Amino acid sequence: MTLYDRIQETAAYIKSRTSATPLVGIILGSGLGDLTDMTEKELEIPYSEIPHFPVSTVIGHSGKMVFGKIGGKSVVLMSGRFHYYEGYDMQMVTFPVRVMKALGVETLVVSNAAGGMNKTFTIGDLMIITDHINLFPEHPLRGPNDERLGTRFPDMSHTYDEALRNKAKEIAASRGIELKEGVYTGLQGPTFETPAEYRWLHIIGGDAVGMSTVPEVIVARHGGMRVFAMSVITDIGISDVPVTITHEEVLEAAQTAAPKMAAIVADLIAGL
Repeated sequence: MTLYDRIQETAAYIKSRTSATPLVGIILGSGLGDLTDMTEKELEIPYSEIPHFPVSTVIGHSGKMVFGKIGGKSVVLMSGRFHYYEGYDMQMVTFPVRVMKALGVETLVVSNAAGGMNKTFTIGDLMIITDHINLFPEHPLRGPNDERLGTRFPDMSHTYDEALRNKAKEIAASRGIELKEGVYTGLQGPTFETPAEYRWLHIIGGDAVGMSTVPEVIVARHGGMRVFAMSVITDIGISDVPVTITHEEVLEAAQTAAPKMAAIVADLIAGL
């Protein structure tokens, strides 16, 4: 069965469970589940029930698709994402984005927890992603291209939608929330970066680093979707004294900042 056929089969199953036609797809990162509480839920489908879906294995990722409305707009939320470091190939990591597109999603909103490499950042900052550097060892578009899913050579010069970024900044200002902007660097993980790697990644242009987002965004752009992405800075990797990082501390920092991110994203969706 081809990738296209699997996408269609999965989308058909979901459509058999709900009549909703979501226009916005949302991928919730580590500890950033607050947005589900702001959603008028219509249906939740565990990943284990969805054909061709893997199951998230990471603490902080609950593993279900949530359909409903935010600000009157029909949305689908991915509560829990799939990572390359879990052992999935890139086609599987990005499969949910393909399915979202098949369901009618036109705009993808992505969040993540990230390590900061900009000395002006502090733990708990929210960073709008303006661009990314892809350092994953496998590309999600590698292999034969199916023109029904997108062009062979997608342009990536305007990956993160400028109008959505500007609107998010207006919303944040109106709520008294400070936002940072910067470049997200994607690595495979699952180890956190060494002090030397943090310094190198900052030298090549990165402001934050994480283990997700980039593959999902590439596939979203391949499918012609608008993209808005935001990181919560959960640790600072550039310092004179190396700091030990744990997944629990990352989740704690993400959960502290989550309400601010959720409020911005909810207002952004309501204004689409």
